[in-house]
Amino acid sequence: MKLGKHIMHKPVIMAPMAGITDKAFREIICHLGGKYTVTEMISDKALLHNNSKTVKMLDLDREPEPRIVQIFGSDPDTMAKAARMVVEHGADIIDLNMGCPTPKIVRNGEGAALLRDLSLAEEIARRVVKAVDIPVTAKMRLGWCYSEISAPELASRLEAVGISMLTVHARTREQFYSGKADWEYIRQIKDKISIPLIGNGDITTPEDARKMIELTGCDGVMIGRGALGNPWLIGQTQGFLDSRKLMKLEPDNNERLRVLLLHFEKVLKYKGTRIGINEIRKHASWYIKGIRNAADYRNELMRSQDPEEMKSIFRSVFSK
Repeated sequence: MKLGKHIMHKPVIMAPMAGITDKAFREIICHLGGKYTVTEMISDKALLHNNSKTVKMLDLDREPEPRIVQIFGSDPDTMAKAARMVVEHGADIIDLNMGCPTPKIVRNGEGAALLRDLSLAEEIARRVVKAVDIPVTAKMRLGWCYSEISAPELASRLEAVGISMLTVHARTREQFYSGKADWEYIRQIKDKISIPLIGNGDITTPEDARKMIELTGCDGVMIGRGALGNPWLIGQTQGFLDSRKLMKLEPDNNERLRVLLLHFEKVLKYKGTRIGINEIRKHASWYIKGIRNAADYRNELMRSQDPEEMKSIFRSVFSK
């Protein structure tokens, strides 16, 4: 598949996740063999107001192409202006968020709320496509709930106004992240459109990705929660789809420690000590999940305010 000048063969994309896929995490994914990542979702209004925290989220310096930035909003004019700002910061592809289920996003008519207003979603896409000279993609859910499945119609509308690729998370907004993703809808949408389609939902192993592609005909996959504490999964899955050979799936404790320490250093570099300590706590809790006495170690990490002390705790965790 081709997006602008970028050739992407069965891409495995790290999903955009608020508070997760910051620059440090994206660099870890690429360090471990992943090829494709997306920024955290970025508010159009915050960009136009030049919010310093939001502008920092657009730091794409030295990241591999294609640099994909996801934006969200509910006003077509504001979204178009934000898209132009994103291009100025070096984005290669813009992704439109039409699936975030978070209440504070939905209350503003943004994210998954657009699944209930297809005309507005279509107009946002039309305006953004016209505003920039790079590919524009969109990520959506199946619909608001199972009695309001709107993704098939929205997919057709978005293709008609120039969206270059779609990603479908095969859950409804009502499901949030519970229940099972319904891959059958991905197959139905794939049959309905001619632009590339990326499947998302319940991929936790490389074999899951292959199964989704075989069952739905989708052109690639996106992985979200399956990579939390397991950033190796993105590169492993890409390698598996490219070569059909499974690499070593379970990193040993030495490798887990190495990557966690590297991740921490990157977070400290980009966000400073105070914020970096807070940020790494949640990631560390995922890295150490399943380790004996993990709860005790998490409590220690919550109390610690010193980077060197936290590194010592990490070493203790993985020396067992």
